[in-house]
Amino acid sequence: MTPLWTAAEAAAATGGTATTDWTATGVSIDTRSLQPGDLFVALADVRDGHDFVAQALARGAAAALVSRRPDGVAENAPLLVVDDVLPALEALGRAGRNRSAARVVAVTGSVGKTSTKEMLRTALAGQGPIHAAEKSFNNHWGVPLTLARLPQDAAYAIIEIGMNHPGEIAPLARLARPHVAMITTVAAAHLEAFENIEGIAREKASIFDGLEPGGLAVVNGDLPTTPILVDAARAAGARIVTFGEGRALHHRVTEISLASDSTTARARAWRTPLLLKVATPGRHFAVNALGVLAVVRGIGADRARALCNLAAWVPPEGRGLRETLVLDEVDDHLRFDLIDDAFNANPSSMAAALDTLAAAEPTDGLGRVSRGRRIAVLGDMLELGDTERDLHAALADLPAMTRIAQVHCVGPRMQALHDALPEDKRGEWVEDATTLAARAHQLADAGDIVLVKGSKGSRVSLVVDAIRKLGHRVAHDG
Repeated sequence: MTPLWTAAEAAAATGGTATTDWTATGVSIDTRSLQPGDLFVALADVRDGHDFVAQALARGAAAALVSRRPDGVAENAPLLVVDDVLPALEALGRAGRNRSAARVVAVTGSVGKTSTKEMLRTALAGQGPIHAAEKSFNNHWGVPLTLARLPQDAAYAIIEIGMNHPGEIAPLARLARPHVAMITTVAAAHLEAFENIEGIAREKASIFDGLEPGGLAVVNGDLPTTPILVDAARAAGARIVTFGEGRALHHRVTEISLASDSTTARARAWRTPLLLKVATPGRHFAVNALGVLAVVRGIGADRARALCNLAAWVPPEGRGLRETLVLDEVDDHLRFDLIDDAFNANPSSMAAALDTLAAAEPTDGLGRVSRGRRIAVLGDMLELGDTERDLHAALADLPAMTRIAQVHCVGPRMQALHDALPEDKRGEWVEDATTLAARAHQLADAGDIVLVKGSKGSRVSLVVDAIRKLGHRVAHDG
């Protein structure tokens, strides 16, 4: 395997001291996923990574990045000793970015960062070596870790950048130095840390502070806060491309058609008509796919190949993945569909997910209930600030709710929605997800379509896991 870092290179990048000569083929912060040959970074988070250095070395780590020699580690152990581990990881990421010739894309937004990053990975497949984080590594350690892992031969790098509080995005964008920065949307997420949605927009727009000279800003043009984003991009000296559904946008969707396992859209990119498809239902996926095509063009990749690749794209688990569960191995007609969107939630993404559920067609006459149903299991939306109760209750008024048969609510905040729902739509309300997970066998019947969505902290993924155990999975192949 091609070396990623030598001891000398890593020491020069971080200003640290290597105790021995070593070569690393990867970088890891977790002994559970560490591969032999990785440089183990002893970050202090929930636990102090120094407590796991001996274990990492025993599992084959090439060396460990530490601020001290941990107890139980031999004097001749391969270490890179620095003053402070997190700044050293940032320095390693900066060095990884500086030596790379890759075209770099940075993605942020209140909704859709991870799915858009994965769309880009799919779109660029076959056009050169691609580097992107395997998970949502988008914070103060995730971005430098992704950059520290950047192979020298990568042609494209896709960096996801997130935030919880003001002032987080700009330093990470300056570290990534993207050639193209994309903002998927701005919505009411993390409101407890901001005065209003305009404050969120200004924070998202600070991604343009890191753009390389002459860089491209790809901006959702359908938002009330679009002018804030465009003004920030212009102030950063960026070229600007807008995308969405509005008539005046550079890249615009003109028609969207939802099927049970795909979304097809007609669009115009400048003056070029396009027909695009993704292998999952959802208007928002079609709109973001158009933004992805704008990014592809902006980094000089082949847009036609990207269009073909996108036709096979499906979201990752927890991000809107739709799958079929067969309840009876003998009679495979006894099945229902699960939409797993259990990783994140705010009012905007809830509305999009409920729209997708409302557009889906259940199957009648298969199960104990004669008619197939659209069922939603909704967990708390977190970090919404003082108006959180009103924002939860307002979900009851969404047009999509008229086509949904039953809504189960999980968490103290979702009690506001439960109270606001018409009686005929009210399912269960429970304080925590474990209670509803234990009754998963009562939630769905053959022919139903079940959406599970909530913030990660609501733990509705437990309900997803329990529902999956009701049958065997048959993933949609588009």
